[in-house]
Parts: sequence; C-alpha cells; structure tokens
Amino acid sequence: MSAADQVPLGSGFSPKSEPEQILEGIDLTGKTAVVTGGYSGLGFETTKALASKGATVHVPVRTPAKASLNLAELDSDLAGSVTTHEMDLADLGTVRAFTESLNADLDRIDLLINNAGVMATPERRVGPNWEYQFGINHMGHFAMTQGLMPLLEKADQPRVVALSSVGHQRNGILWDDVNFENSDYDKWQAYAQAKSANALFALELSKRMDAFGGRAFSVHPGGIFTPLQRDLPVEEQIMMGWLDEDGNPSELAKAAFKSPSQGATTTLWAATSPLLADKHGLYCEDCDVAQLISDDSPRGVHVAPHAVDPEAAEQLWALSETMLATA
Repeated sequence: MSAADQVPLGSGFSPKSEPEQILEGIDLTGKTAVVTGGYSGLGFETTKALASKGATVHVPVRTPAKASLNLAELDSDLAGSVTTHEMDLADLGTVRAFTESLNADLDRIDLLINNAGVMATPERRVGPNWEYQFGINHMGHFAMTQGLMPLLEKADQPRVVALSSVGHQRNGILWDDVNFENSDYDKWQAYAQAKSANALFALELSKRMDAFGGRAFSVHPGGIFTPLQRDLPVEEQIMMGWLDEDGNPSELAKAAFKSPSQGATTTLWAATSPLLADKHGLYCEDCDVAQLISDDSPRGVHVAPHAVDPEAAEQLWALSETMLATA
C-alpha cells in the first residue's frame, strides 16, 4: 500500500449514514469482536451495532460501574452478547492480564476495534514516563493488539480498525521527542502525533496480518460531541466554533457534526465492507476511503501523506516495540 492507494471507492454511503444502513445484509453470527471503550460514545454505538448483527462483543473497561450503567441501555436481547473485562490502557499490567485472559478463554477474534482514546489533555505521564495521549491512544492499543495477535491469527480474514482523527493533519510523529521530554508540551501537537500514530499503526499492522488473510484500517469518525471533549474548556470550544456563546452546539456544529450513531458508521464500514477485502491499511472517512489532502481540500477532511507513509509506519512499529520492551 502507498499513499497513491488513498482513492475513494464509491461506497454508496454518505457521511451521515446510520449503522443499520452500513450493516444491511451483513451477518456477524458466530463472530467474536473486541471493542475498546465500547461502553461510551462511539464505542457504545459500535458495540450495539455489532451485537445487533449477531456478534459476541468483548468490551475492556476502565470504569466497571460506568460501563454497567451505560450498557444497561442495551436491549435485553443484545445484552447477553456483550461481556465486559477490566482493563486500563494506561496500565500495561491490566492490558497483559486482559490479553492473557482472552487467549485462555477464546478460540479467535474476528474483529478488533481500537476505539478508546483521549484528546487534547493537559500534560500527564503514563507508564515509563510516556506522554499521556501517545501512551493511551497508541502504546496501550499497540500492546493490547500484540497480545491478541494469536487470536487474530486463528480467525478467517480478521480485521482491525484503529480510530484516528483528522486532527492528525497538524503533524506526524515527533521522532526526536515523542514524549515531550525536551520540548514544551503542546496538547494539540501531542494529539496530532497520537492520531498519526493510529493511522501508521494500522498501515504496518495490515501488512503484517496479510500472512494469515487479515486486514487493518484506520478511520476518522467525523466531528461528534462525545465524552472525548471532556478535557476541553467550554471557552476553547466556543473559540473553535463548536459551541455558541451560551455553551450550546453552534449552528456550524449542528450542520457539520454527526450523531454518535453516525460517528460509528465509518468504523463499522471499515470492519465489514466487502469493498476492502483486497485493500490494506487505508485511512477511511465518511464511510469510504479518504483521498489525500490537497490545496483544494475542505477543512476537516482527507488524509495527510505523513499518516499513510509506509516507511514511517515501519519506523513507528520498531520504535513502539522498543518502548514496549523497556516498559
């Protein structure tokens, strides 16, 4: 795969298609899925949609009480298809325990949705002094996916979907100072790095999964109001045009933002679409493959070349393995 492969396929769906449209005619009976953050926001909608088509869904959760409350909203006929497990992407010990448990209990994983994440947080550290956003959005998922590879290898044409964001456009990987140890912390620069990492991770992972018929993709879900914005002050969201002066969704946001269910659809499309059967590592948006960004690109769409660069993807994989080995 190269940047030249970032060409829309004409999926027939729209940016605001709903899950039932994406999954029409798709039968996931007997399939096993894992959805990180699958009890809140887009993750909850993804869990609900997959379960509605017959999949058994395993949801690692950081806050069991909150997960139980949220998942109680599932219809009774779906609730039995969803199982929760304690895991915190910021705690590699819990990640290892989770992957060991699933390897002992499951015979395969057909769909792995790396959905959980944080955005534009104040400076924090996690693990061996990793920058928080890179540590959770990328390294936690990297470690978990590595641990679940034996189960992915046992599935028939498994897929992994990593949630990236158009926020990646600001910058790629900060190779000389990934953890902001020698430079001033910038929350949006850190977020862009983490979201670029999600896209590059999917690119390299898909290449590595090809040996057993697997595929991986990254997705930009679109603009959606979810708990992801919890670290953003209202004043900043007003300045960005997301909220009006009264703190309510602005007219711009009402027109451009998606509902949580609509925000889950690109994930669902990347996880199930037959159009992607012979594709690898593509970055997707609005229920289709995204095109490369150009001078004519509207704001908030398309993918930057640095996020679909195969050499950068290999370099990030090697760096991540080294970081994980010393954690």
